[in-house]
Amino acid sequence: MRIISLNAWGGKIHQPLIDYLAGVKADIICLQEVTRSVGVTSGWLEYRDGSHILPQRANLFDEVKAVLPEHDGIFAPASRGELLDRETAVPSEFGLATFVHRSLAICGQAMDFIHGAFSPDGYGAHPRPRNAQVLRLFDYASGRPLVVAQLHGLRDMAGKGDTPARLAQAEALVALIGRIRGQDEPLVVCGDFNVLPDSATFEILGQLGLTELVTSGGVAGTRTSLYPKDGRFADYMLVSPGVSVTRFEVVREPEVSDHCALLLDIA
Repeated sequence: MRIISLNAWGGKIHQPLIDYLAGVKADIICLQEVTRSVGVTSGWLEYRDGSHILPQRANLFDEVKAVLPEHDGIFAPASRGELLDRETAVPSEFGLATFVHRSLAICGQAMDFIHGAFSPDGYGAHPRPRNAQVLRLFDYASGRPLVVAQLHGLRDMAGKGDTPARLAQAEALVALIGRIRGQDEPLVVCGDFNVLPDSATFEILGQLGLTELVTSGGVAGTRTSLYPKDGRFADYMLVSPGVSVTRFEVVREPEVSDHCALLLDIA
């Protein structure tokens, strides 16, 4: 089984991203920073926040879904704000998406907010609302369940250091996983955590018996050359003792975002 986690950056690197997701042959794809703009026909919109201007695909969720016809897609918006179609403001949702191959049964799921609450009338001030998706899957081939959780951790303008809000976010994630996961069932947790490798977030997730694969593997960071700032860590993947890892890779090429994809193969 192959699991991919990737911050899609709103589809800014559009065609390479679509080509990668179509060809990587993953059973489960967990994406962060996914857009959906209902009723908008333009391909590109623009996010503007002061001097921060970022091209965004209007309907990245639908575009990924179109190239994964054998997967079920679940979109979980954290907020709905305004993007610009030239100078016209249009509403656009922003959040998480998980795609699961139909050879796997989705036999349990939970989505909830681990920081703040759904914002329907604007993205809001930082740190903005953040949610998480947890899916309990059944693998017919092995006759075993697997729980997969993903999140996009809150962004604090002061940096990626620990804060009370980030620690509360981690506790909320543990509780959300507990709603779905049976005792000692194999568990994978992944996403753009927006924290540093020494964050207490990993101690809190350690309550679930998880091992973090990025830092334990001596990886130098999870950002691509498209990210110009210092601080090369943001994305992580954790596994429980019941997960047999055959391959883990921080994917450097192709560059499809300012984040590297995380690729996990399990027996």
